Amino acid sequence: MAEYYYMNGSYVDAAKAMIHVHTHAFLYGTAVFEGIRAYYNEEEKQLYAFRAPEHFERLINSSKIMMMKNPHTTEEYCDIVKKLLKKNNYKENCYIRPVIYKSGRNVGPGLYDNEDSFLIITNKMGDYIDLSKGLRVCVSSWRRNSDNAIPPRAKITGSYANAALIKTDAHNAGFDDAIVLDEAGNVTEGSAMNLFLVQKNRLVTSAQTDNILIGITRNTIIELARNVLGIQVEERTIDRSELYISDEAFYCGTGAQVSPITEIDGRKLGTGETGAISKELQKLYFDVVRGKIAKYKKWCMPVY
Repeated sequence: MAEYYYMNGSYVDAAKAMIHVHTHAFLYGTAVFEGIRAYYNEEEKQLYAFRAPEHFERLINSSKIMMMKNPHTTEEYCDIVKKLLKKNNYKENCYIRPVIYKSGRNVGPGLYDNEDSFLIITNKMGDYIDLSKGLRVCVSSWRRNSDNAIPPRAKITGSYANAALIKTDAHNAGFDDAIVLDEAGNVTEGSAMNLFLVQKNRLVTSAQTDNILIGITRNTIIELARNVLGIQVEERTIDRSELYISDEAFYCGTGAQVSPITEIDGRKLGTGETGAISKELQKLYFDVVRGKIAKYKKWCMPVY
């Protein structure tokens, strides 16, 4: 069966969805994007796109930072996604990537006098990270780009060269991923996902102003921890040494979902196994994204 993408107002055969090699976004990294997951609920025979409006609100904010014209409202974006997923007839978990990009063929990095285009690609997607075991991670020698360089709060394609260097060096050193510090030496997040620590039965995560992506999944975990599990959450600056003395840790994000960490720089956290709070939040999260928790079904956009 043919698969479809959405490009500038049309649903097109994925095999024919092309951009020109001179496209500004390809040559200079001048695009913004989102990553959205849709989860299939087998019992309901329903596909749920998780927190799609919030993702598109962030896409709109990213486009403002990059001086791009936004082609649609949040409601229109969601409608396009529904129609695209229906056309692709997914009956399993999948991934949605909307992109606004500088589509001019200008030579030079300027964002001005440079047209904007919009597309959405989708694909079937299971677990991005192996969730059957705890992750072994290191602290990266690379630093997170700052708000006054390439703002991490915007999902700018060019900034993911930073994540690529971090992830690759960690992999080549035998680790699953890395935790990244900013230029001041404070903890930010993982290579391309947010980070939570568990300290004395409370969650600790970096402040929104500490050069992180303000994650939709991060927001979800904070809400579930506070209002379902009754766990205190602190958003604050984190020192590197706190990583080593935490009881548990986990990554979270659209790709990472909830990925427990059991070792940092050769130091085991807690017992060296996935911690109880990480397990509880992971289970709750997977119930929520499949529309199984009535209170949070509002976050799940049905496709069929």
